[in-house]
Amino acid sequence: MTEVDTNEMPWGADSEYGRLHDVLLCPPDNYRWLPTSAISKATLESDRSFDKRAAVAQHAEMVSAYESAGVRVHFLEPDPALPYQVFARDSSVATPEGAVVTQMHQQWRRGEYAPVIRFYQEAGIRIHRMITAAAIEGGDVVIVEPGKMVIGNGEERTQVQAARQLAGWMEELGWEVRIEMIPSQFIHIDVLLAILAPKLAAVCVEVAGQGLLRWLTDAGFEILEVPMSEAFALGVNAISLGDDRALSAEYSKSLNEQLRARGIEVYDPDLSMFTLGGGGAHCLAQALRRERVA
Repeated sequence: MTEVDTNEMPWGADSEYGRLHDVLLCPPDNYRWLPTSAISKATLESDRSFDKRAAVAQHAEMVSAYESAGVRVHFLEPDPALPYQVFARDSSVATPEGAVVTQMHQQWRRGEYAPVIRFYQEAGIRIHRMITAAAIEGGDVVIVEPGKMVIGNGEERTQVQAARQLAGWMEELGWEVRIEMIPSQFIHIDVLLAILAPKLAAVCVEVAGQGLLRWLTDAGFEILEVPMSEAFALGVNAISLGDDRALSAEYSKSLNEQLRARGIEVYDPDLSMFTLGGGGAHCLAQALRRERVA
């Protein structure tokens, strides 16, 4: 684990696009494909085969991309009982007040709270809150910009009681929070929406609700449209590194082309072993520390 210097800027984030200094990942030691979603079920029903060596190599390429971009990488301790722990986005949420530990919905992910709590405690990073009302997963939480958050609610992963609990805590801090119903087959809202720079959002407009699109455009966001065929294969699921840089995946052709056309540097490792299992670049990482933009 990278040593933590607590004299630096505070942990947490108030956006999805402030310069990323520290990120939390999980080694893919125990990762394998499971029927966790419509995406992974389609993979398992196809003629594709899981390749553990390829998954390890792809994850290492992603780590190298972060490090070459000047991002410090921290790792959860992998637990053999948690094969989908590699998708480190889901077990917590970064806020300006510290981490919020989530509750996972599916039985094979439910125990992910334990290693993430241990990580935050050992690293000296403040845990602001812990979800208790129901299930909510980090991939359903997107900080649109300082003071504005959207929480996806597909009921298969994130349940409305937990969405309201998190929304209430953020509203106490003066934030506007939108709870957005999403089709359950898209797993989390970060399969449909990514905030990749100030006032720049990638969206699968064929699936996203018109209310969400109006909410974003009314806030001044430019929308990069990603077709549903690519979104279902995690073609929206990218993460901003800040300073006009983003980490995406090699498969995300439409999004990567649009980002580069706007002068954004794109790191695009092959993450196919993970996207076929239901998660992309955004799913694989939890921001630990971003420069504040407000």
